[in-house]
Amino acid sequence: MRLRKGLFAAAALAAVVGFAATGEAKTFRYATTGDILGLDPHANNEGPTNTMKGNIYGRLVHRQPDLSLEPDLATEWNRLDDTTWRFKLREGVTFHNGNPFTADDVVYSFKRQTQEASEMSFALASVEDITKVGEHEVEITTKGPDPILLLNLPNFYIVDQEFMEENNAFEVVRGAGKTNFANLNANGTGPFRLQEWVQDNRLVVVPFEDYWGKDQLMTNVTEAVFTPIPNDATRVAALLSGEIDLMYPVPLQDVQRLDQDPNVEVVQGPELRTIFLGMDQWRDELLDMPGSGKNPFKDVRVRKAFAHAIDLKAIQRVVMRGASTPTGLMIAPGINGFQEDMNTPYAYDPELSKKLMAEAGYPDGFPVTFDCPNDRYVNDEAICTAIVPMLERIGVDVTLNAQTKSLHFNKIGRAEGNNTSFYMLGWTPGSYDALNVLQNIITLGEEGSGQGAWNSGRYSNERVEELHDLIAVTVDEDERNALIREAFQIHKDEVGHLPLHQQALAWGVRTDTIEEVIQRPFNDVDLRYVVMK
Repeated sequence: MRLRKGLFAAAALAAVVGFAATGEAKTFRYATTGDILGLDPHANNEGPTNTMKGNIYGRLVHRQPDLSLEPDLATEWNRLDDTTWRFKLREGVTFHNGNPFTADDVVYSFKRQTQEASEMSFALASVEDITKVGEHEVEITTKGPDPILLLNLPNFYIVDQEFMEENNAFEVVRGAGKTNFANLNANGTGPFRLQEWVQDNRLVVVPFEDYWGKDQLMTNVTEAVFTPIPNDATRVAALLSGEIDLMYPVPLQDVQRLDQDPNVEVVQGPELRTIFLGMDQWRDELLDMPGSGKNPFKDVRVRKAFAHAIDLKAIQRVVMRGASTPTGLMIAPGINGFQEDMNTPYAYDPELSKKLMAEAGYPDGFPVTFDCPNDRYVNDEAICTAIVPMLERIGVDVTLNAQTKSLHFNKIGRAEGNNTSFYMLGWTPGSYDALNVLQNIITLGEEGSGQGAWNSGRYSNERVEELHDLIAVTVDEDERNALIREAFQIHKDEVGHLPLHQQALAWGVRTDTIEEVIQRPFNDVDLRYVVMK
């Protein structure tokens, strides 16, 4: 079996296999910790969900495993002036239901994805308008110079206007207990089409025979069956028994065991996701302190106390078994704007933490609920469990609330009302640029702007908000990096969030059934790059 790491896999794309050229059935079965959150490409911004969107839906531009961009539904583009781009669209493309793809679909998708309810609106935040120039040509006008427009376009998913309107599905609906036609049905232009989705059980896609680029594809998969398996032991057993061909993440305690099986290989590599903690910094009264009229997290001394109370090296050594990199920034190396000399984590110093708590007026601590997923990140619940006694040592009475990712995200999501005081979240900037984390996590923007979609604690600093707006339109790289540096320094000094680490990728792959797979640093499985034996 040939295994390729995404950052070095561009040359691999020349090895074209195509959809099952021999006509032989090639079923690929894979699993991760939880199900997708829905099929609507414009609703949720979440890793496994976005991965499935990418298999089913087309974008103007596609991101390759080495992070470079390639044409998808747009064949070429050029900048007419500082704020105007012209895109020529691919002709002869059809949606999975047979409807032709035209410029009207791009314009409609822009209007749909920029709704306030859409978590994907961030990708088009700089876009003023998209207009039709011809049947297969559009013009994108930005609100100002946008140095990273192209980097965001792989997050702009194109839907079929006719299909959506026939099914009254223009409105984006998301949140606990809410759904619509688009969230349960799919009709894209991507290389795979939906065959069935039984929520929390399985999702099956098959090749789209009329896919415009099928002769250029590396994959030979004739059916892909995605199965959410939350329990680590069950997921490992399914791989070892041959029930599935690939699983991720591999529980760190099982890496050696899987490597000892002659038919299994553990593929490891770097991930660009940063795991961090957030705190409620906007309520006047903490949810866990009713009647007190106090919110300790609004005091920077309390936030600093939390930062110095968490032993990142112990988490790396004991919980992550060395498979993490402690961080002092909210972005990873490899993301545009990363500042190496600012990446030093907060020093572990519980005595300083106790002093800061006393200075802030909480010498005996305070109660807080710690919201944590138990099926989204590597060892997420175990990390949270390890953090609890660290905070208890400085007097904080922590109640751990660990639950499945859908419930977790619905509780902490800003759009759902921020029913959280203290929480864990992970973030990979979809554009692979620092502006993305500033836009989604560190600023709030104006109401309805789509900014701060996952700024669940509502951290805000007036100068950081100004810097975000400047970074968004600054083209000069040195000037832009200086602005990014200033924003990150303010955020770090104020402990706007508590960055923990970047987790390592670990996939378990059966070498007796898989010929080749490319592991991308996004920690997702793009079916374009899976070849079965």
